[in-house]
Amino acid sequence: MAVWVPKRACSGKGFLRRLASCRAVFAPQFVFPECFLDSESSSQLVYSDDLKAYEEDLARLMGPDGPFSEVVEGYNGRPMQLEMAQAIARTIVNCETFVAEAGTGTGKTFAYLVPALMWGGKVIISTGTRNLQDQLFFRDIPTVRKALVSPVTVALLKGRANYVCPLHLARTAEYGRMETKADTYYLREIVKFAKRTDTGDKSDLPTVPETASIWNQVTSTKENCPGTECPHYQDCFVMKARKAAQQADVVVVNHHLFFADVVLKDTGVAELLPTANTVIFDEAHQLPDTATMFFGQFVATGQMHELCRDVQVEGLAQARDGADWVGLVGRLDKATKDLRLTLPEGMNRMAVHQIAKHDAFMAALETFLAALDGLGEALSAQAERSEVLEVCRARAAEAGAFVRKWLALAKGEEKTEDVLWVETFGLSLQLHLTPLSVADVFNKQREGTPRAWIFTSATLAIRQDFHYFASRMGLLEAESKTWPSPFNYGENAMLYVPDKMPMPQSPYYSDAVVEAALPLIEASGGGAFILCTTLRAVGQISARLREIFKEKEWPFPLFVQGESGKTDLLERFRKSGNGVLVGSQSFWEGVDVRGKALSLVIVDKLPFAPPDDPVLAARIRALEKEGGNGFMDFQLPEAIMSLKQGAGRLIRDERDRGVLMICDTRLISRAYGRRIWQSLPPFSRTRDEAAACAFLRDDGSEKAA
Repeated sequence: MAVWVPKRACSGKGFLRRLASCRAVFAPQFVFPECFLDSESSSQLVYSDDLKAYEEDLARLMGPDGPFSEVVEGYNGRPMQLEMAQAIARTIVNCETFVAEAGTGTGKTFAYLVPALMWGGKVIISTGTRNLQDQLFFRDIPTVRKALVSPVTVALLKGRANYVCPLHLARTAEYGRMETKADTYYLREIVKFAKRTDTGDKSDLPTVPETASIWNQVTSTKENCPGTECPHYQDCFVMKARKAAQQADVVVVNHHLFFADVVLKDTGVAELLPTANTVIFDEAHQLPDTATMFFGQFVATGQMHELCRDVQVEGLAQARDGADWVGLVGRLDKATKDLRLTLPEGMNRMAVHQIAKHDAFMAALETFLAALDGLGEALSAQAERSEVLEVCRARAAEAGAFVRKWLALAKGEEKTEDVLWVETFGLSLQLHLTPLSVADVFNKQREGTPRAWIFTSATLAIRQDFHYFASRMGLLEAESKTWPSPFNYGENAMLYVPDKMPMPQSPYYSDAVVEAALPLIEASGGGAFILCTTLRAVGQISARLREIFKEKEWPFPLFVQGESGKTDLLERFRKSGNGVLVGSQSFWEGVDVRGKALSLVIVDKLPFAPPDDPVLAARIRALEKEGGNGFMDFQLPEAIMSLKQGAGRLIRDERDRGVLMICDTRLISRAYGRRIWQSLPPFSRTRDEAAACAFLRDDGSEKAA
């Protein structure tokens, strides 16, 4: 039996290494008559282009008696996993596009890693989160490499904010002002870390929290990086990471990094993509929102405060006599703060028509622009005295050009199909210009050199229909397929919708959710997630539960989003074994809790996006203008995708058992509710509280911890 060697893999300096890998995997069971160099000429190669042989080799490798059984405990081979791997292999060979939904437990990670590593060439894998990035790099890929005895090299590439910047570290250590004793301690730790680390990755320094504000002063951004002009360029950790990625066979990135590069050309991916044979997006359901964010433009007040800080430090250090840096920076800093104060407190999203007639805001924006231009003029006059001042000049000019454009569009002086809106946070504000659709612009990025594009997630289809996702990403011509979860939902999971609940808009709705949830929390002995659609609901529900747990003397630890970091909350929740966690959007996906620690998932409302969201409202108007239905064609599919993610937290293992409680009775009372629950896994269903409680009590001990 000959080892399948793809035609395209037979060229390039990496081929002999891949050939050695093939021999290591298959010898001594197989011979290699089609893999040897021609005896008459070392430059000629006899290859096989037999896709069927490739699929057969995948079946042997991933079968119950293959090499994975020796490196993965309990591995027995999964038919759906193999079928998915063979479909992906065909996609890779033919340089096609493939959209694959793989339910929890299918084993989609191995299903794309094995054919990708067997095929060879350059592979870019983009994930939804940095946690999944780390999981792939440190656990999954090493496992596949070991099973395949594959010598492929792998690099982990993160955004520049994850790496210590020697230039900014030196400047901060010499000129920076520490606002707290903690920052002073953290700075000393980072200085010591920078001297001993090979990667400069801040996640490798556990003594300084990744959320510590000091990191903003010792890492770089695209705007404040002087590039090759930097005196520390040879020691730059970002450049070292990019060089490693260029030389690696497999590069693991995340979606934010991928799209930041597509738009900003600032992550190193731009240099990787032209050489890539295969691009794989895991957790691909996040792509439309991520792409929308990066294909849009924005200016944030936080960027302006950073600009002020950098200009003052560098101006006083390198051009003290060139301008009144303190005065210029002070005016811009004040104008930035005044701009934020013109809009309501808290987190808000407002369309341009809601604020264009807001005289105080528009006047403050003009004042802000004048202050920014004033600082820009001084920087232009002094930029030649320092590389950093030149970078600051470019940052000021770019921000000024965007604000001028935004103002002109807001006043109706120019026309655009993009959405103008403003987002406010506690102390900051962002001006946005967002495209209505990313399909066309993303398709342009996929043009050029033929390569395989693979999109996979547990939630991409609605009743096995991929149209919603495909239309948003411009993938309507792509082949697609669903592999359902192999778990037995009918026996191990129940969907419960309470019989009597007020409508979600009721002011007493959160109290009703708590009252309906209490019997099930008691029956399950804790081990519950309460997933809310708003932060306000998180506060109301957690406050009520805290009172009731104290009053009833229930021993369930309560974990609330915002009281600690997500990672810390999840770790303590797992260890408690009987905790109740109340969280919002960040806990709906990317969370894996197995065993008795999580037997009950409660969803307060169907996760419809607020209709007053400026981007959503604009998309609905555009859709309806073309004859579509904004609710059925956009809001409902979006809610279904989100709900599928939330429901996916419950069953993570074939031994798991539990109840998904959806408190929103619109799931039953509205005609569209059927479409929603039919898109979920095949739970058994009930509206009887006693039946749901009995299910939680029955055989709960059999669920492995």
